[in-house]
Formats: sequence, C-alpha cells, structure tokens
Amino acid sequence: MAVEFGGPPGSGAEAGSGVAYDLGAESASDAAPEAGAPPFLATGRAVTLPGRGTTFVREVAGPPGAPTVMLLHGWTATAGLNWFACFEPLGRSFRVVAMDQRGHGRGIRSMRPFRLEDCADDVAALAEELNIDRLIPVGYSMGGPVAALVWRRHRRLVQGLVLCATARRFSQAGPVERVMAGGMLGLSVAASLSPGAARRLTLDRMINSRVNGSPYGSWAAGELQGNSMAALLQAGAALTTFDGREWLRQIDVPTAVIVTEFDRVVAPISQLALASTIPDADLFRVDGGHTVCALDPDCFVPVLSAACSRVARRAAHR
Repeated sequence: MAVEFGGPPGSGAEAGSGVAYDLGAESASDAAPEAGAPPFLATGRAVTLPGRGTTFVREVAGPPGAPTVMLLHGWTATAGLNWFACFEPLGRSFRVVAMDQRGHGRGIRSMRPFRLEDCADDVAALAEELNIDRLIPVGYSMGGPVAALVWRRHRRLVQGLVLCATARRFSQAGPVERVMAGGMLGLSVAASLSPGAARRLTLDRMINSRVNGSPYGSWAAGELQGNSMAALLQAGAALTTFDGREWLRQIDVPTAVIVTEFDRVVAPISQLALASTIPDADLFRVDGGHTVCALDPDCFVPVLSAACSRVARRAAHR
C-alpha cells in the first residue's frame, strides 16, 4: 500500500536539510562548462567497465559520507538531458552519479541486442568501478525498469529505490503491441545496415524537431547526436515487452514512486498501479507531464529531492 507525501512544491512535501555543501572538484562550478549547456550541469568523464565497454558518467561528490544516488535517464535521453537541473540540488545531500545508458548519448556500444537487464548490470559494474558499495537507483521512465532490475539482479547493492514517471509495464501485450515490438526490432536492424549518411540524415531531422527553439538547443542537439538509432529502436521494443507485475511486489527496500500527474506518455493510472504494487511505497506527486524533469524543474526537483531524502532516511533506520 502506498503512503502519499507532499504535493506541489512548497505545500509540505518533505525536503532535504537545505545545508549548502561544497560540491567538490566534480561540480560544474569547478570546471569549464560545456558549450551552450545549462548552468549547474555536472561535469562528465568516460569510464571503462571491464568486459562491457566505455560509458559516460556525470558526478557530483556531495558531502562526505553521503548516500549515493544513481540517476538513470529515460528512453532517447541522456544523463545530462534528463537530469541537468537535478545535480546541484541533489548534490547538497547526496553523492550523485548519472550514466548515459547503453546506446544512448556516449553510453556503451554493443553488438548485442539491447536488453534492460544489461542496463541493470551496467549499473552494478559502474558501482564496482567507482568503489560504491551501496546506492539508491533513481529511474525516470525507461530508467524505472532499469532501477528495479538493479534491485532484482544485484540486491546487496541497493539501499532503496526512487521510480519516476514509470510503470509496471508499458503495453497491454496484445497483438497490436507485439507487432509494434517486432517492427521496432526490424527497424533497428534496418537502421544498423543503412548507409551512415542516411542514418545521420534521419537522426538529424529527429533531433532538430525536438530541440529547435530551446534555450539550450545546440547543447541538447550535441547530446542527442550521440544516440544510436538502432539501439533506441531496440530499447523501445524492450520497453513494450517489459512486465514486472509478478516480481515488483517482492521489493523489500524503501521505495518512493513519483507520479507525473499530467503525463501523456506514461499514464498516471499506470504510475499509481506501480506504487500500489510495491509494498510500503511512498507516493509523491508532481503537477507536470512526462518532460517536467527538464521543462519545469522548479516543479519537479523539490519533489525528487524530497523522495530521495525520504528513501535515504528509511534505509538508514533499517
């Protein structure tokens, strides 16, 4: 049964300590910013995961001894695009790590088909590489299933979970959805075999339609240019076949579910069903749609901070 917290920012949602910390050498304030990037964007670096590949990680050191949150972005996004407004506020109370997931941005490239389980294993491998013993996965949209799979596959690593704008499953698994999933996989193969120029032209058109007119448009376009079209299509197919209803009810760590109440991508009723499935999940609500994390951070970030703080407190008392 979900326990509900908060509401719009300022309406009583739990907040962090509010104590200002030096964000350390890995803060964006201590390094040259990326051209055209939003303020307070955490700096990034390439990290090689032995036997898996090289990914791109953004980090904020946080206060000494702080719990670690691992931010997992949504489908077609990158760590920077999904979380740029969250690094500095979360960094006051947490060590913050955010990775580009495989096939996205500067994430791992692999000849293997995209699997959400591999994304979860990437998180565990990154934690090992960064000497992180315990963490709180924070998943947004596609990142939600990945976060939950980290718990399922690497339980000793997970202190708690924060699941945002996500669901137990992303289709009804009917005949139409199965055809769509198969089509995505087929298109991904076609994209892989297409001449480079054709792939780039198609991707450029998609990027321009998404970032045209944005104040950070040139930076955002650069982030999206790194996406692998084939991997994105495979990831979409993986999402349509994901169904965690049978095992999500077994989650035994403190969990918060953030519902985006005006979401037209992941229906709020599906997000509420997720919250009701996970035992003792805390429920937080945001007055926004699926892109509220980036387009209205003043609305989203205080609720995210409250949810992470709530999970961290519950985990500390277990």
